[in-house]
This record gives sequence, structure tokens and C-alpha cells, in this order.
Amino acid sequence: MDAYDVVVIGGGPAGYVAAIRAAQLGFKTACVDAFERGGKASLGGTCLNVGCIPSKAMLDSSERFEMINHEAAEHGIQVDGARVDLTKMLGRKEAVVDKLTGGVAFLFRKNKVTSIHGLGRLVRQDGEGWIVDAAGTEVRAKNVVVATGSSPRELPLAPFGGHIVENSGALAFEQVPARLGVIGAGVIGVELGSVWRRLGAQVTILEALPGFLMAADDAVSKEALKQFQKQGLEFHFGVQIKDVKQDEAGVTVIYEEKGSDVTAQFDKLIVSIGRVPHTKGLGAEAVGLELDERGFVKVDGHYRTNLPGLYAIGDVVGGAMLAHKAEEEGVAVAELLAGQAGHVNYDVVPWVIYTSPEIAWAGLTEKQAKDKGFKVKAGQFPFSANGRALGHGDPRGFVKVVADAETDKILGVHMIGPNVSELIGETVAIMEFGGSAEDLARTVHAHPTLSEVVKEAALAADKRALHM
Repeated sequence: MDAYDVVVIGGGPAGYVAAIRAAQLGFKTACVDAFERGGKASLGGTCLNVGCIPSKAMLDSSERFEMINHEAAEHGIQVDGARVDLTKMLGRKEAVVDKLTGGVAFLFRKNKVTSIHGLGRLVRQDGEGWIVDAAGTEVRAKNVVVATGSSPRELPLAPFGGHIVENSGALAFEQVPARLGVIGAGVIGVELGSVWRRLGAQVTILEALPGFLMAADDAVSKEALKQFQKQGLEFHFGVQIKDVKQDEAGVTVIYEEKGSDVTAQFDKLIVSIGRVPHTKGLGAEAVGLELDERGFVKVDGHYRTNLPGLYAIGDVVGGAMLAHKAEEEGVAVAELLAGQAGHVNYDVVPWVIYTSPEIAWAGLTEKQAKDKGFKVKAGQFPFSANGRALGHGDPRGFVKVVADAETDKILGVHMIGPNVSELIGETVAIMEFGGSAEDLARTVHAHPTLSEVVKEAALAADKRALHM
């Protein structure tokens, strides 16, 4: 029986990073992962294979098509007859995925991580640690890290299959649907809806909650809804799905809105109503692994489960279902196993929505800060007053800095606009070190850059913005 210091079950962002970091720290490490794409083993989990990476490739391709058709003329560029070659576009997406998943396999070889393709299952504990069934062969592990991730939540009225798809199916349509329905106005629903809207679909998004992006700052969510409606996305909030039926032609959805039943016909329907922890086949019940009422693995502040030598990280433990949060937990758990001070500061984990305009935030919204009892000051600065944004041709949106009025400490930063997925990193670094709005305002930013909007928003928190 092969023996390891660490066996990681799951090869997504949490699992593969944990395995690499454990190996770097000198542990003999194996990673057991069952994910397949195209009938072949493919490391990287949902994120690299059918989530974060392929969706961003499609978002970029669709944005280029939109630019050619609707924005190039403003730059003095005349283009006639632009059309979508969907087969080639999807092929490019797959090539990007292949490169990155292959990169994880290379990193495993480089760091001497043993990669085992197949299901990983907890079998039993004994005096020397854990016995794990790794794709049908038992291996021994001093420590096991569960990183099995999550799966799309099904709507009971609309099980996946046929014309009803989750995120992976929505990235593989063989033709652009004329009428696309999306149930769920969260990150995935809005991103994927945006892709197909730009490529020519009429997109209708149905959301059970009464408002849009209710986790975001109010100013950002209002601006985002305005921008997306302007682009042609149709939203319906506070709806209740009453029936979903599909036939060869498409999908019929009956939903209640404002007390009346509405019938909508779609060629394809994306269901994006959240994700559930993936513990099927793990053997949790057999070994006594404690789960919470929603099926997430219970852990303490050091990712320890109720069983000695058994840890869990990533989506399977709940919290923000973000790849970068999962990666940081992978690093933290490996370092804790090595006796180091592994830690993740969940208060400054950034959120990003890769729409156009992009949306990003970290920390508290203005309302959350006030609800927590802070005396708040806030500064906001628009991209429309920024030279680089105007030259780029995308002056939509703004940056908002929320700070403690008494100490000046930054409590949250909220952005909507061009490339804010990149701009949020600067503010996260400032917040990680407990920085103030003054720290951000006094930092020299290159001119002309989009990042100057961040500086100006920090200045605006003290009502001294220079260019507004």
C-alpha cells in the first residue's frame, strides 16, 4: 500500500493548490481527482474546465464582436459584414482550457505530486492515519484534505438535460439561441446571459429576489442594472417559477410576477440558482464526518473537521464560492500542516463580476458599515472624468471608497467600470494592511491610467477630489 504524508481529494483550485503547496513544504503528496472533460482526465475542477476560465474566454470573444459591430465606428474604423464563427470561438475557448489544465498537470510533475485519476473515498482511520480509496486502490495518508468542491443546484421543476442547462452546457451551445432564458440573476447568470446577448440572443433573466445584486453596494447595483438594461438584457425580479416544460422546440416557463402568471418561450434555458457542496461518494457518513444542515463539511478556523487528521477547504466548506478564496485556503491548510501560520483574511476577499462593465468589490458596503455601527464617510469618482477611460472609449461607472469617519481606515471599496477586476487588487492590498483612505489618496498613480479613479475616490472621501 502506497503511503503519503498528505492526500488531497479533489483537483480544483482548492485541491491542486493545496497539493502543490504541501509538496513545496516537503510533504509526500498525492491528489485524487475524478474530473473529466471530453472523456479524459482534466485537472483544475469546475473553474478551469467549465467555469471561470472558459466563461472568461467567451466573454472576451463576445466583447470583441460587440466592439467591432457597435463601437469601432466611433474610433474611425469601418467594418462591414462581421459574423460569428461559433465553432471557432468555442474551439479557442477549449484551447485556452487545455493550456491551463495541462499547466496544472505540469506543476504536479514539477513538484512531485502524485496525480491519481478517479474517485477518492474515505475508508477508515487507524493508528497511523487514514486509508483512502483512490480510484479503486487503497492508499495510506497521515493527513487528508477534502477539496471536492460544489455542483450546480438543480431547480426541481427544471432538471438539467435537453434544452435546460447549467454553466457548462451554457458554454457549449452549438448555435446562438434566438431566445435565451436565465433563471437566476447572480454572477454566473448575468455573465453567461451577457455572452449570448452580445452574440445575438434575446435574453430574459428571471430572479426570485426583489432586487439586483443585493450583495453589492446599492450605488453599484443600481448602476449595473441601468447599464445591463441599456444593453438589452431583460430582467424580472421577485418572480416565482411555477412550471417548466420542454419539448423538441425549446422550453416553456410559467412564472408569477406581481400576482399574475406569465408564460415565456425560450430556445434554451440556463438555470443558475447557486451551487451545493459535492460530497457524493466521499464516504462521509461511513466514517462519521460531520456535515451541517446544508451538506457542507463542518470545519474550525484551521480547516479541521471533527475527525483527527482530516481537513476540508474550498466550496465544500461553504462561504464565498470563489476560486481565489479556495486557492488561499489551499495554501493555508498546507502551511498549517507544516506548523506555519496559514491564514486567510475573509474580510478582504475580492468579488468580481466579469460583465461589461465589470463589477468588483471588497469589504463592507456603505449600508453594512453603518449597520455595524461605524460612522461612515464615502467618496465616489466617475470614469467619465478620467482621461484613459475616455480615450479607451468606455467611461461608464465609478469607484466608491467607504471609510471609517473617525479613523479613516478603509472599510470597503466598490467599483463598476472598465478593467475593475484588475483595479480591485490595489485596494485589497491597502485593506490587508489596515490602510486608510489617506494612504490610498497619497499613493502616486501613473497618468493617464484607469487607476487614477481609485485615487480620486479616496480623495473624494475627504471631499478633496482634484478632477471633479
